[in-house]
Amino acid sequence: MTDKGKTNSDHLGPFLEKPSPERFEAVLSSISDGVFTVDKNWRITCFNRAAQEITGYGRAQAMGRPCHEILRANICPDACALRYTMETGNPVASLVVQITTKSGSVVPVSISTALFRNKQGAIIGGVETFRDLRQIERLRKKLEKQYSSEDIIGKSQAIRAVLEILPTVAESPSTVLVCGESGTGKELVARAIHKLSKNSKGPFVAFNCANYPDTLIDSELFGHEKGAFTGAVQTRHGRFAQAQDGTLFLDEIGDLPLPTQAKLLRVLQEKVYEPLGSGKSRQTNARIVSATNRDLESMVEKGTFRKDLYYRINVIKIRCPALRERMEDVPLLIRHFVGNLAALHGKHIVGLSPGAMGILMEYRFPGNVRELENIIEHGFVLSNGRLIHTEHLPKHLTDKGIVLSANESLADCERKIILNALKSNGYNRIATAKALGVHKSTFFRKVKRLGLSLPDLDGRSAKN
Repeated sequence: MTDKGKTNSDHLGPFLEKPSPERFEAVLSSISDGVFTVDKNWRITCFNRAAQEITGYGRAQAMGRPCHEILRANICPDACALRYTMETGNPVASLVVQITTKSGSVVPVSISTALFRNKQGAIIGGVETFRDLRQIERLRKKLEKQYSSEDIIGKSQAIRAVLEILPTVAESPSTVLVCGESGTGKELVARAIHKLSKNSKGPFVAFNCANYPDTLIDSELFGHEKGAFTGAVQTRHGRFAQAQDGTLFLDEIGDLPLPTQAKLLRVLQEKVYEPLGSGKSRQTNARIVSATNRDLESMVEKGTFRKDLYYRINVIKIRCPALRERMEDVPLLIRHFVGNLAALHGKHIVGLSPGAMGILMEYRFPGNVRELENIIEHGFVLSNGRLIHTEHLPKHLTDKGIVLSANESLADCERKIILNALKSNGYNRIATAKALGVHKSTFFRKVKRLGLSLPDLDGRSAKN
């Protein structure tokens, strides 16, 4: 007992009072992180103000709905962190995921989960908090801005020459041809042109001409009417219609079949096209940016690419340098990729060990920037410390596997890569195409173009 016969509990006053729902809501509203709770049926029972601001859903819209319908995270529903916590009792802390807002924007967030109990200690659901990481991403991009433009990273003279002409090229309505080896960032250049142009408020539509068989390319580009061919059960808009008021990026334009080249030429000359099965012409104002890793001039001489189309798409040419031509950019690119992966996965990896960096600085990167990004992701996944070490790099780097020598061309390297992929997949052509990330028709075209002689064994019984 204290003075005047009061207990210590008496002096604590309102702090021991039963918290009211209003006070609980007030506390949640004051938190800058998004907070929501769910019951055992995964339906939202609480949704604070920050959660509403981040997701775009009002409290009334969220309450009572399954949480995956509101958060739409990239881990829903197969790897739900909240489900893991409720099933195992183990909390999840600072896991970086992506959610999709009501407006369709993809937002990186850091989530933490815990069990939700009543005052008797019984589990009645789960609670999740999520922090908006967009500001962190903006700050990171601001720091890198001096050496980048629209995610094109570099300080070398070769890449600066590209960055310096982009604003001027973007102001012009002329067609642009972006040349360069695979993986050099041709689509990034096209996106930069779009974002800097007067069409920036319109859509950017990318179409890889090498990813579709010849029989489907016309339908994909120009669309089709219902009944235009077997299987055309409904009218479908093509890429030109989708790119209206914006930019259409035609990647690997050298893989377009000759009949489609003729149709594309008409679009470039007259700004009109006809969907398959339609006798009515449609207008297009989409700006065309093309890209290729092939020698179109040589193809023109051989008759596999139309000369008139080549001159139409080649009004302005931009060449993306190979990564081996700008090796001073490799450390910047590594820092960029490591930073992105650290923010995405919540791992505290800060860079590469001197040994791993030395190996990469001696490598010739036949796959260019895309290959470097894949190498860094490979090492990032395997590393459990603060650095990516030599043992975390892909084996072909440390085992001296496929290496492009000074006397070998890119075609020589492509032959090696395809033959190694075939061997790894038991000579299963379809599995090899899938492993290389290309359509089967593209794979067979490459095999024919490179003059590869494949063994009679087709490996169809091999495991994919």
